[in-house]
Amino acid sequence: MNKQSNTYTIIYIIVMVVVVGAALAFTSISLKDRQKANADADKMRQLLASVNIEVPKERIAEEYDKLITNSFVVDSEGNIVNDAQDAFSINVAVQSKEAADKRLMPVYECTLPDGSVKYILSMYGAGLWGPIWGYASVDADGTTVYGAYFAHQGETPGLGAEIEKPKFSDQFQGKRLIIDGRFSPIAVVKPGMPAPEGEDYVDGVSGGTITSKGVGAMIENCLAPYGNFLKSLAVNK
Repeated sequence: MNKQSNTYTIIYIIVMVVVVGAALAFTSISLKDRQKANADADKMRQLLASVNIEVPKERIAEEYDKLITNSFVVDSEGNIVNDAQDAFSINVAVQSKEAADKRLMPVYECTLPDGSVKYILSMYGAGLWGPIWGYASVDADGTTVYGAYFAHQGETPGLGAEIEKPKFSDQFQGKRLIIDGRFSPIAVVKPGMPAPEGEDYVDGVSGGTITSKGVGAMIENCLAPYGNFLKSLAVNK
C-alpha cells in the first residue's frame, strides 16, 4: 500500500486509536482495584482525622478497623435504617442533594484508646471552585463537637484551601450542635464580625469568603438532618 496515500493515513490513524484505546482501557481495568483501595484508605484517613488521630499510611486500615467499632445509617428521624447499604458506601454527595426526609446518612462509631465513644458524621457541599466535604465527630451525648476535618477539590491555595488546615478545623472543637434541646448549626463568620445570636461560631478563612460560606452552608445542610439522631444520643446518655 502506498504510504503516501490518504487511505493509508486513515487506516494508520484508526489502528493507532484502537491500539491506544485498548491499552488505556486495559490499564484502567487493571488498576481499578488498586485505585479503589487507595480511595478507601484516604477516606479512612479522613474519618480518623476527624477524631484527631493521625496514623502512618501503612497503618490506616489497621487503625480504622480497631477504632471504628460500629457503623450504621440513619434517617432524618434519627432511626437506624437496617435495610440500607453499608455506611461506608453511602454516596454523601448524592444524599446531600436529596430532601432531608429522604436522606440516608452514615454514622461511624469510634471508640478511642481511652474508652470514650465518639460519633462521626459526614458532610458534602460546594466551595468557590468545586466540591468541599468533611467529617465532624461529636461526643457520646451528641451535643458537642469533638473534632472536625475538611477537604476540597480545587480551592485557591492560601485562601479557600486553608479549610483543610488545622488552624481552621481545630476551631470546631468544643462547639455545640445541640443548644437548649434543639439543633443549632455552627456559624462560620468573617473574622471580626459578630456571630449569630444564640449560636456557636468559628472564624472563616481570611480572603476565602465564598469557601467559608460554603462550609457554613454545608454544615447546616448536612448536619441539621442528623439533629434527631444527635438529640436521641443526649436522651439515651
